[in-house]
Amino acid sequence: MADFHIEPFCGGLFQTNGYLFRCGDKNWLFDAPEGAADWLLEKGVTLDGLILTHQHHDHVIGAGKIVEAFRCPIWAYSDPSGDLTMAKRLETMIGMPCDLDPYQIDHLLEGVTDINLPELSVTILHVPGHSPDSLCFLIEGHPLLVGGDVLFNGGIGRTDFPHGDHDLLISGIKEKLWQLADETQVLPGHGPTTTIGIEKATNPFLQ
Repeated sequence: MADFHIEPFCGGLFQTNGYLFRCGDKNWLFDAPEGAADWLLEKGVTLDGLILTHQHHDHVIGAGKIVEAFRCPIWAYSDPSGDLTMAKRLETMIGMPCDLDPYQIDHLLEGVTDINLPELSVTILHVPGHSPDSLCFLIEGHPLLVGGDVLFNGGIGRTDFPHGDHDLLISGIKEKLWQLADETQVLPGHGPTTTIGIEKATNPFLQ
């Protein structure tokens, strides 16, 4: 696997993080916050694929524009649905429309354990609880985890949404993420980065 560097992007009402992996002449984006397509176009990046940690509205709001701009494939646990995006619930919460530009999933990851992309290979960890489709992606050969809304710096994903399950999320983190090396850096869906070791020792939800 070629060397790569990561460029974070944060956008939208909920300050959602996306991560651009620039791997040689290939570029892969994890999650699609609002404004991600314009950010990529301004950088002059040609995107080769979009990989979704889960399909809550704030993580996929930019997916339709990305597909329109780059005609790239999308990887996700399952096909999109209103249950996953929670657009209607969000409209009620914030009092404004939460429409999504259409997109489709080209590569379904339910039951898949790894993805081997040009210049980037990842191991897939399914950790539901925040959302039924929540995935974490461990970057092969590097102590690096794209964590979505599973594990945060000092927190965990909310579980008071439809299909949320607090106990399932906690058990998934402890059974799957705690097996990773303490120095593994976590790139979360919101907020600053952290490490597995720090969260094991200090995260108040996981003691």
